[in-house]
Amino acid sequence: MKTLLKILFIIFILWMCVGIYMLNTEQEKAEIVMGLGVFYLSFLLMPIFIYHRYKDGKYKKYQLNDQKIKELINNKDS
Repeated sequence: MKTLLKILFIIFILWMCVGIYMLNTEQEKAEIVMGLGVFYLSFLLMPIFIYHRYKDGKYKKYQLNDQKIKELINNKDS
């Protein structure tokens, strides 16, 4: 999964470089290429990255539940 993310990120960077080059050379399709790159980032790369980072449940220590809220209130009162 890590390798896939690296490959997808490199593709995104190259895609954006091609888009910037096309913008500088004033080609018609430059804005479409840039838009598709943002679309690629938003709907392909980011969901895969988020799934990869949170699949092990490491985020649970950062979630607030009733017990943690009570602890925070008790620490605040002390």
